[in-house]
Amino acid sequence: MLQSLHVKNLALIEEAEVEWKDGLNILTGETGAGKSLLLGSVHLALGGKYSASMLREGADYGLVEMVFYIRDPRQKEKLVALEIEPEDGIVVLSRKLMDGRSISRINGEMVPIGRLKAAAEILIDIHGQHEHQSLLYKKKHLEILDAYAKEEADPVKKKVRDAYRVYREAVKTLEEADKAETERRKEADFLSFEASEIREASLVTGEDEELEQRYKKMLNAKKITDSIQEAYQCTGELSDVSASSLLSRAIHAMSEASAYDEHIKELYGELLEIDSLLNDFNRELSDCQEEFRFSEEEFYETENRLNTINHLKTKYGKTIEDILAYAEETEKKLAVLADYDAYLEQLRKQKEEAREELQIWTDQLTRIRKSYAKGLSEEIRQGILDLNFLNVEFETEIRPLSDFTEYGKDEAEFMISLNPGEKKKPLGMVASGGELSRIMLAVKSVLADKDEVETLIFDEIDTGISGRTAQKVSEKMALLGKRHQVLCITHLAQIAAMADAHYLIEKQTDDQKTTTGIRLLNEDEEIQELARILGGAEITHAVLATAREMKKLAGNMKKTE
Repeated sequence: MLQSLHVKNLALIEEAEVEWKDGLNILTGETGAGKSLLLGSVHLALGGKYSASMLREGADYGLVEMVFYIRDPRQKEKLVALEIEPEDGIVVLSRKLMDGRSISRINGEMVPIGRLKAAAEILIDIHGQHEHQSLLYKKKHLEILDAYAKEEADPVKKKVRDAYRVYREAVKTLEEADKAETERRKEADFLSFEASEIREASLVTGEDEELEQRYKKMLNAKKITDSIQEAYQCTGELSDVSASSLLSRAIHAMSEASAYDEHIKELYGELLEIDSLLNDFNRELSDCQEEFRFSEEEFYETENRLNTINHLKTKYGKTIEDILAYAEETEKKLAVLADYDAYLEQLRKQKEEAREELQIWTDQLTRIRKSYAKGLSEEIRQGILDLNFLNVEFETEIRPLSDFTEYGKDEAEFMISLNPGEKKKPLGMVASGGELSRIMLAVKSVLADKDEVETLIFDEIDTGISGRTAQKVSEKMALLGKRHQVLCITHLAQIAAMADAHYLIEKQTDDQKTTTGIRLLNEDEEIQELARILGGAEITHAVLATAREMKKLAGNMKKTE
């Protein structure tokens, strides 16, 4: 059930906190006091559309917070499936509204707006002023029937959705594959060209990196060989000024002196080592020089091969591995096109198998709907009779559609007769706006017993009714209040008198600002508010007496139910 609602900085609401009760909670107030604003804040907390204009003037942010106490194990199970764990049975939905954006939270944890809406659907059901107009559309009738048959229908509806998705994918694949012969041939020619181009290149994984290194050597070969040649001339060529010649002279000079002194002998040995190292260096330098000698033909072949690989990379992938993978996929497509008739036949078979699977589940869903349609019709008919209709015939017709949908292959339509001897006709052709409103209330009453949603909100369900009809509606609301927590905004005294808890929404104005507030009325204040609704501007003793009598009769009626 909804325990409390906290609203801050929304339009005329500066700050309001409401503790709700079990049973039937009635909200009344003068026109323009802010009843719709309060309901609008509930919509916002449950993920409704938001604009910055909704914020109270001068406020940086708005806040709506709703606290629910979870009593039904079925509700808890669904919330846990959404990874929402009630803490001591409590779930808190909140939404902070700022300029151009909002932040949603569940139990203090920030969540996407979709998750907030999913939780709201489990916790609360709102019937707005114009929702009864949806009864004019057959799609709504099917939704109502499926909600009535929910326990048995939902698992099969999921199977239908899954099978429908597979079927549509099979249809789409077949349609795309079944192209004109000319277009298919063009595609085959193009794919064959691409595959041949890659095959003829005879690519080897890693050769591009090797070629890049070799090409860089070739591009810089002259500069490298000139440098090596100069170094060799300085160290290895036997000229008078080369390091090798000078070192030989130094060795010759030191050889005689080394015989006379140990230290000179050591230095002479070091000089011999230097000579050996220099000889090794010169040999390696000569070998290195050979590595950088390339013919023009070798350079051309390397450059041409690199150009070929880079050209293929621009068309088929960034690496040789990508190009080869593309070639493999192209070969597969060519294989399919080469035996296209067999491929098409395979797709037709897959489509037919998907259709047969879908047909099985849609047939099962149709049987479920038909098995529940009679019970739904009878309960709605009885509910409508309870709302001051003298004669009612009601039927839920189920007709096959020409093709499959994700909801099955049925359409449902409510057929009704409100006068004796009159043939049943589609609901939208028979019922007026006020009658539609009462019929929707009957539907909500039927579904409320089937659904685990505990809290129901009705926004001015009494539009267009009065007198005996209003009394019947009030009795239906009181009955709903025994099985659910109901919040109802009303203008009718008959409905307000049935309140288990009565709240007054009022506008307060001083010299500086105007605010809307809400408060729970005590027994005397309830009588005063009933008298206001009954008597308008002037509340006489007679009106007050009528209000007391109405409240007393309502209490007696609820005790006898």
